[in-house]
Amino acid sequence: MIRTIIFKIALAIYFTLWSPFLLLGLVSGKLSRKLVFADAAGVLILARLITGIKYTVHYPAPEENGIPAMPDGNKRNDGKAIIAAKHMSILEIAVISKVVPSTFFILKRELLWIPIYGWAFWRAGMLGVNRARGKTNMKQLATAVEKRVLNGNTLVIFPEGTRAKPGEHIPLKRGLLLLAHTLKLPILPVGTDAGLYWPKRGRMHPGMANVWFEPLLPCNASLDEISDAINRHSA
Repeated sequence: MIRTIIFKIALAIYFTLWSPFLLLGLVSGKLSRKLVFADAAGVLILARLITGIKYTVHYPAPEENGIPAMPDGNKRNDGKAIIAAKHMSILEIAVISKVVPSTFFILKRELLWIPIYGWAFWRAGMLGVNRARGKTNMKQLATAVEKRVLNGNTLVIFPEGTRAKPGEHIPLKRGLLLLAHTLKLPILPVGTDAGLYWPKRGRMHPGMANVWFEPLLPCNASLDEISDAINRHSA
């Protein structure tokens, strides 16, 4: 428990020290993105040094039994997709933003109201969602997402809508399907067991956390299919 307390204190100090840089970065969207993601990468370093939490990223095999996979028509020529990820901790957020270039996230709009950090998220291109407005908000969100995708960015969404505990399968929000159908984007499921080491609450545990990128699903996949893929390897 001592290492967990030390980490949380160190994280608070780390975020405080980064605040002036994020404030200065508000002059440019590109600079804000670099600083926000550099900040996230630093969290991974702190977690490794203080709590002993490391991570490994797994990708789906391009071939099965030595035979190249058949093209499925679901893969776009431009490689664009919506990343639908399991959310258990800060770890998978930082890892995805590190290994996938030009990502942007859909967040609860309240997070964008946080002084300095929220402003930096907004300036870096993150999108806030007002869940109370339902479909009306989602239509506006789809338009905003499309603009960013056309500019070469990749959307990351946590379709469960909250952090999950190990073994917890939270029903997915239907907003993911609306975005996938509207924008005709396939879905790239991502699972993790980070909650075993970096729980929502309580003591952190040293070990090797895993992040799994699963095979693509078509834009018309069902919520059950997406959920099964996200949770296939997740804790």
